[in-house]
Amino acid sequence: MLDNLLKENIENPTQLERLYQSDKKGFEQAFFRIHSEISTLKSAEFWKARLEFDHPADNKWLFDKKEVLFVLISCIITGLLIKTPQILNFNARDFFFYEKNAALIVFLGLSIYSLLTKEIVDKKMLIISAGTFLITAIYINLLPSDRESQSLTLACIHLPLLCWCLYGWIFINFETRDLTSRIDYLRYNGDLAILSGLILIAGVILAGVTIGLFKAIDLKIDEFYRNYIAIWGVISAPVVATYVIRSYPSVTNKIAPIIAAIFRPLVLITLVIYLISIPFGGKNPYQDRNFLLIFNAMLLGVMGLITFSVSETSVQKKHKFNEIIILLIVALTLIIDLIALSAILYRVGEFGFTPNRLAVLGSNLLIFCNLIFILRDLYRVNFKQKEISQVAMTIAKFLPIYALWTLLVVFVFPLIFGLF
Repeated sequence: MLDNLLKENIENPTQLERLYQSDKKGFEQAFFRIHSEISTLKSAEFWKARLEFDHPADNKWLFDKKEVLFVLISCIITGLLIKTPQILNFNARDFFFYEKNAALIVFLGLSIYSLLTKEIVDKKMLIISAGTFLITAIYINLLPSDRESQSLTLACIHLPLLCWCLYGWIFINFETRDLTSRIDYLRYNGDLAILSGLILIAGVILAGVTIGLFKAIDLKIDEFYRNYIAIWGVISAPVVATYVIRSYPSVTNKIAPIIAAIFRPLVLITLVIYLISIPFGGKNPYQDRNFLLIFNAMLLGVMGLITFSVSETSVQKKHKFNEIIILLIVALTLIIDLIALSAILYRVGEFGFTPNRLAVLGSNLLIFCNLIFILRDLYRVNFKQKEISQVAMTIAKFLPIYALWTLLVVFVFPLIFGLF
């Protein structure tokens, strides 16, 4: 939302100052996101100097004590929750504890941090969001822990998506009709995925070095490190990554576009080679169930990359090569989805409906419809001189539909298919 406001008012100093005073950190993040688009303007030069002056080079890595305290509170809460089986002394595997609760705990930690750092929080919305988390946690943990149940497995698979939607609601400050806020959330998720990955890689290296050093002096800390440090670090990584995104926008806003620019052509080449290789691989999604599952997992991954690429590209200067690459990726992904849909319909016709087939069919139909609209908009971007921000808007409009579908799978499927 702030991105567009800044662009519209970049030559209006009074309005810019008002926006800055109302949300200094949000203003800074938005400014550096759009800086490449407005860098030629004198007013942009002034604001860049002003914002960087607030973070001089010799102090730019100093920590905000209040922000760090919020990070610690969020990490401690998530860490304690993830250790619940050990604290209460019960077997997590018997209760499906991590399958049911890991995503809830991660997104609860992120939501707590987000709420703590908001300058103004609507008490009514705070109670509603807390109640939603609580009801979801009670419901999912009341589901019988039957490892043979397809509907339970589907509920556990879709629960992270439902939690992601709930956290997004909190992230955009409950402004459900604001499409630009949804796009900001999508962009943030790309940054979050990249930074969380980097933090986890650094954590793995640190763990290896630490365990190796203690092993050299005949002290085995493997189990202690895994149970009390590693798991806490993994569950806290998204909160720490969010802190970095909020505190150092001028750094984090440079990482995601570079990663996206590197991976887009590579993904396009991989998809082309993969589609060409399918007839020669000896397997097909019509007969091989596992191959169909891999096919759908790849589809979801590429869909995530498309969303990430569009949300990142929408705030950069118009770049024809990037837009063509995204168009080609979407076209190939549509072909993959058509193959997956036809395979699912074939298996439904041959073997009938099951919870798994119904869930996969519904998900693929949603993605197919979304891809059609994205492809239409990308065609207009590449051949009708439209702005790619329109594509981002189309993706943002579809988010509530995905949220409703995940609600259906998590809350209704177990009832329809008799899990209770």
